[in-house]
Amino acid sequence: MLLKDKKILISGLANKYSIAAGIAFAMHREGAELAFTYQNERLLKNLKPIAEACNSNILIECDVSSDESITKSFSELKEKWPNFDGFVHSIGYAPADQLEGNFVDVTSREGFKVAHDISSYSFTAMARESKPMLNENSALLTLTYLGSVQTMPNYNVMGLAKASLEANTRFLAASLGKDNIRVNAISAGPIKTLAASGVKNFRKMLTQHSTRAPLGRTVTAEEVGNVAAFLCSNHASGITGEITYVDAGFNIAAMPLSEAEE
Repeated sequence: MLLKDKKILISGLANKYSIAAGIAFAMHREGAELAFTYQNERLLKNLKPIAEACNSNILIECDVSSDESITKSFSELKEKWPNFDGFVHSIGYAPADQLEGNFVDVTSREGFKVAHDISSYSFTAMARESKPMLNENSALLTLTYLGSVQTMPNYNVMGLAKASLEANTRFLAASLGKDNIRVNAISAGPIKTLAASGVKNFRKMLTQHSTRAPLGRTVTAEEVGNVAAFLCSNHASGITGEITYVDAGFNIAAMPLSEAEE
């Protein structure tokens, strides 16, 4: 098993359909011992059955918009795990009014700040707070999206926040490399999740993806989870600072080959 004897924290799991759930199930299958953070009581209800299915009873409240909450959550985790082997950061947010309409018209100063704070800065804050607890050969992982490097209708300020997150991944990798801590990101293709439902016309994005991707389909949370398990394992010991695409090849295709054949 890829993750036998590894202790990994998963943050941002909203429900059983989320990418983080696919990651949790894959890591559990590969032998990892898991802990989870949750934002509030409403999301805790969704998390409990998933944690139970993964044989985990470590559920810790953490609001990443608050430094105090982040510090408290890792203090609580330390009581259970004095040391551990990494975390998955599956956290992204922008106010709904920022994700509909023409980018220049709808983007506000506050929306811009919130998107970057929650979606990108939180990764740095969690890395800094957890660093004293991380074992050698630990791995940190975050989730990004193609909207970081290509424009997408209605994705708007989340594209900028994801671009920040990808740069964050590289700088964290450089910063933590001397401690033999690896930092990577997965850029997953569109998957029907609670977070994705906030983007207007998301169904059209799914259709476009299936049409253009070389594999002719979207990907599943399980497929993303498999890659996540690998990246957090010792088998990926030489990989850090990378953005790994798990999107059925969509990111390489300018147009479907089928159109050229018509």
